[in-house]
Amino acid sequence: MAEKQRILVTGGAGFLGSHLCERLLDAGQEVICVDNFFTGQKQHVAHLRPHDLFELIRHDITFPLYVEVDQIYNLACPASPVHYQFDPVQTTKVCVHGMINVLGLAKRVKARVLQASTSEVYGDPSVHPQREDYWGNVNPIGLRSCYDEGKRCAETLMFDYHRQHRVDIKVVRIFNTYGPRMHPNDGRVVSNFIVQALRGEPITIYGDGSQTRSFCYVDDMVDGLVAMMGSGDDLTGPINMGNPEETSILELAERVRTLTGSATPIVFEDLPRDDPVRRKPDITLARNQLGWEPKVSLDQGLRRTIDHFDALLSGSADSSP
Repeated sequence: MAEKQRILVTGGAGFLGSHLCERLLDAGQEVICVDNFFTGQKQHVAHLRPHDLFELIRHDITFPLYVEVDQIYNLACPASPVHYQFDPVQTTKVCVHGMINVLGLAKRVKARVLQASTSEVYGDPSVHPQREDYWGNVNPIGLRSCYDEGKRCAETLMFDYHRQHRVDIKVVRIFNTYGPRMHPNDGRVVSNFIVQALRGEPITIYGDGSQTRSFCYVDDMVDGLVAMMGSGDDLTGPINMGNPEETSILELAERVRTLTGSATPIVFEDLPRDDPVRRKPDITLARNQLGWEPKVSLDQGLRRTIDHFDALLSGSADSSP
């Protein structure tokens, strides 16, 4: 990415978006960060505000946005069940209306657009590990469908705009990502476990803990997004990005207890409806086409995330971990 680009990051004040904005600025790019602050937080990008190449705009992408840019990273959407189920109609609107507006902008200004899709498009998969050519097993009328089907429709729009209007697209299916700046109350398993352990509260596992996830540290994910945006025109995706190391939820809870030095008990509650039993990406395509794979081990990433939450809970967190 030697040539300076003007880059729009929607959802740029969110967990992943703020790390991406930081990385792009470090690479000498001009960044326009757009967020409506439903789940994004101003303090995530406060340290970027004085930067000459950084601009922050409060905006909801379900309404059109008129800016001149070379590239667009579309990360605008609540990504945890607690947040996307709070207002499921709005979640679907962000995925669909928001995608239409982003693609309309890309079409007008001839910008390349990268969609942050999700492993949730695979639903509760009957194929393991999940490859990009698997069509998924999704309940279209369930509690999670506002997000699952919303993201599937967003992918449809991406490829239809590409075929019909020749919009330059990139689609990345993101698997569980974690790290500093996660919201402490977002309901995701990593943040839940760490916060509960640090507070000395029982760690809550939904189900028996045998269900699996694959956890990718945020720095690795940002590397992957930037690599995909910089790839050749013929690589549209979709392409999986995540850590192929499969970890059970019970094993994660035990690791968090060990790394925090907590003796808090583990308690079990009923598994939510439509919660996937197994989740693991096949990242062969990312390895072969982008030379990308995660580098940060789970223990390394958890230690960094624990340090962030420890500082946050004690009131001494830096806005730029």
